[in-house]
This record gives sequence, structure tokens and C-alpha cells, in this order.
Amino acid sequence: MDLEAEDKQQAGRVRALADSCRATWPDGAVRIIETHISRVLLAGRYAYKFKRPLNLGFVDYSTLERRQYFCDEELRLNRRTAPDLYLERVSVAETTEGLAFGATPAVEFAVKMLRFSEDELMSRMHTHGRLQPEHIDALARSIAAFHLSLTGTTAYGDAESVLAPMEENFWQIRQFSAEPPTELNKLEQWTDAHYRQHRALLGERHQGGFIRECHGDLHLNNIVFHNGRPQAFDGIEFNPQLRFIDTVSEIAFLTMDLFDRNAGSLAWRFLNRYLEWTGDFVGLRLLRFYQVYRAIVRAKVAAIRLSQIAHDRQSRSELDSYLALACRFTEKSRPFLLLTCGLSGSGKTTLSQPLIERLGAVRVRSDVERKRLFDLAPDANSASTLDSGIYTPEATRRTYDRLESIADQLLTGGTPALVDATFLKREERDRFALLAQRHAVPFLILQCQAPESVLRERVARRHAEDSDASEADLTVLVQQLAHARKPAPEEPVITIDTSQPLVTSRIIEQVKSGLGMTDRQADT
Repeated sequence: MDLEAEDKQQAGRVRALADSCRATWPDGAVRIIETHISRVLLAGRYAYKFKRPLNLGFVDYSTLERRQYFCDEELRLNRRTAPDLYLERVSVAETTEGLAFGATPAVEFAVKMLRFSEDELMSRMHTHGRLQPEHIDALARSIAAFHLSLTGTTAYGDAESVLAPMEENFWQIRQFSAEPPTELNKLEQWTDAHYRQHRALLGERHQGGFIRECHGDLHLNNIVFHNGRPQAFDGIEFNPQLRFIDTVSEIAFLTMDLFDRNAGSLAWRFLNRYLEWTGDFVGLRLLRFYQVYRAIVRAKVAAIRLSQIAHDRQSRSELDSYLALACRFTEKSRPFLLLTCGLSGSGKTTLSQPLIERLGAVRVRSDVERKRLFDLAPDANSASTLDSGIYTPEATRRTYDRLESIADQLLTGGTPALVDATFLKREERDRFALLAQRHAVPFLILQCQAPESVLRERVARRHAEDSDASEADLTVLVQQLAHARKPAPEEPVITIDTSQPLVTSRIIEQVKSGLGMTDRQADT
């Protein structure tokens, strides 16, 4: 039997199973969803995913044995990120009473999943205005933990194999487009130039263990907020080349998807939270390279669909919008360097959060990087006291050295940086002023202040709750109050009283003006 006939036979079997399920479940609870490589039978509380008998080159489900193998692979891979959803591999057999799940000898196999409400999809949550910052924070922590749990490999992901699918995308879009988009030449030239510029870094990432067995298809439509936490499902099982990728390529897909949905502030929030947990600041130099790639992949899918359905307006719109987004990612950003300055409890992190989201910047927190120096997680409690443990003068010196090194990396890669630390000493601030001067980027200090009574109340509450990376207590605050010196008049400072209600839009305009960037739009 040829594959086309076998595919039709499978379609009939799935319809027969659906009819059988309707005897148990109401008709509205049973339906079939079909894609170009799978069929999904939704029946009551469960979903049964069948792999269609086909061979498209990059995916080969042409034999029953291969479909069984890839069902097992799908379970293995997706249980890493969605353990609540993936239940088991089930067989389908012909019995005297008709087709049945769990019987033998098997004529087909399926992945049995727990069915979830489509309203739990993060894409649907965003569309309906229900996707909140706390969802993004939970997702960033989840993906970071997933990536950190993986072992690197050099079997995949060398520089040449990274470029190959990118080049193929341009060829395929031209093949499937009656009138190839004019942006393709520009994007192809940019991709080639960026590849040559960062080929050595791609090699370092390959050798450094950053090529890992990732999800491979991480976007909002493949993430469900189920049982109180984000769970990424439907990862790529059929082609190892598409899932053994740089972790930066994975987060590039998700952030690209957020930008495409006009949720740039959430993209920057995700990126910052992810970096707090992983510390992979070096990888950011490749972020736009991979964001362009991911946008072009989406454009290719739209071009293929347009070739199948002539004059399809949605496909045409998606093709144009994804290519436009890819072009935006190629535009040079104007980096800048911001510092926070203030005593513990003065609101530096709270103030900086909307700034990094709205201006588009990466924040480097001293409390987080200090702990990273000692192999501690951001939320770990070091149990250190003043001038001991991770808070000795030597540890503080190393922390500021690390902050400067990371800020230097970010500015070198063209990424705006915000360094969140107390910066109570003039010499500490001057180091970063010189760094900005070396990179020829705008520099500004945000001095946060509040009455001593407010500082004491905030520090005591935060220390009691143990809810932040900072471990500063009242003893630390008292010492800071005794030694703090305000910035000198000649320093570029904006002073903000954080005991008053913060008007984010007004502060952002102040910062833009102080940086000489009033016309900046931080949408990518």
C-alpha cells in the first residue's frame, strides 16, 4: 500500500474511533483536528495524537515502526516540559467489536494526552488580555530551569549547520512565492554578514556546551498555563537537527513571537528574568541573528500556505508582517548605559523594572550576580552577615568587577544596559562612566531616595519575607546611612523620590531626555 492510500486508511480509522468515542462522550466533546503531519482525536478528557503515514524528508513517519518510535520520542521529550499532559503511548487494533485502544496486534499508535482548555494557551491568554507579568516570570524561570538541566553536545550545531537552514529558507520562500518579496535580498545579505561576523562565537557556543536538546518549537501557541504553571508542549521529536540547538535560538523564537504580537515589553521582561536565572549574557550577541531566522521561518510557512491557497489574504498578511519584523530586527539599536544609585530599600529594582521593559534594555543586578559568583541561585539565602560570607569587601570588589564585565559585553553587542546596584561610592560610578565613554554611548545615573523611616520599613519587610535576591537587613542599612555620599553636581543624575507614587511614563520621558534619546522607540 502506498503512503497516500495508507494515509486515507488512517483517516478512516480515526473517524471510526471518533464515532466509537461518541457513544461515551457527548458529540460536542469529540472532534478531530488535522495538520500536515498529524491527526488529533479530542475525546472527552483526553487527546490522541496520531502521526500521519508520510515522508516529507525532514519528517518520516512512513512505517508503523517509525510511528511507534516517534510516539515514544514525543513522550520522552515533552514530559520534560509538560509532565502533566503526556500520559502514554497507546496502540490501536482491530477487534471483533471494531477498532479499540490498547488492543493488539497494533495497526496504529497514538500519544495519549490529557486534554486542556484552549483558553489556557498562552497565545489565547494574550489575545484576551489575560497574560500578566507574573505568567511571564513563571515561564522564564521554567524555561531557564529546563535549559540548565540539559547537557551540551557537539554532535549538532556547528557553525555551518546553523547557517544551512537559514540559507534554505531564502531559497524556499523564493520557490513558493509568485513574486518574491523585495526584502529577501536585504535579509539574506544581513544574515550572511552577521554569520561571518559571529562565526567564531558560533563555534565557541558549539564547543562550550550551549547546543542542547531543547524544545525546538517554543512559542505562545505551544505553551499552556495548566495546574498553575506554564507547560511547553508539542516540541519537535521528528528531527534532531531542529531541537539540538543553541539555547539562545530557543528564546529567540519566544521573544520574536512576543514582538510579533506587539508585546515587546513582555519580551524584554522574559529575557531579563531568563538571564537572571541563567547568566548567559554572552549569548545575547546572537539573539537578533536567531530572531531574524525565526521570523523568516514563519514567513516561509506563510509562503508555503500561500502557494497552496492562491490569494489567501491571511497568509499574504503573515508573510509580509514576518518579513517586516525580520527587517526590524536587523536595524541597529542605539545602546546606552544606565546606573541605579541608592541605599537598600530605596526602590532601585522596582523603579528599573518598567524602564527595562519599555526602553528595551538588559538589567544586571548586583544582588543576583554576587550570588552567581558563589554558585548560588538568585533566590538562595546565603545566610551571610555583614562583612562575612558573600558580603566581604573582596566579594564586593569581585561583584563590581563582574557587573562591569557584563555591561561591557552588552554594550559591545549593541544591547542597552541597566546596572542595578547601590553605587554609593564615587569611584564605583566613575568606572562605569568611563565604560560608557569608551563605547561612546549615553550615560545616566538614576538616584533613588526615600525618607529613612520608609527605607527601614521596606528593608525590614523584605528581609522578613525573604522574597528578593537582596539579603540586606537593617544592620546593612545603618552602615550605608553612615557612609553614603550623594553624587556630585557634575555627575549626570536624575533624582527620583520613590516614596511618592511613580508615574512611569513621566520617568521614562525624563530618562530619554537625559540620554538624548527622546525620539527612541524601543519596540525591538
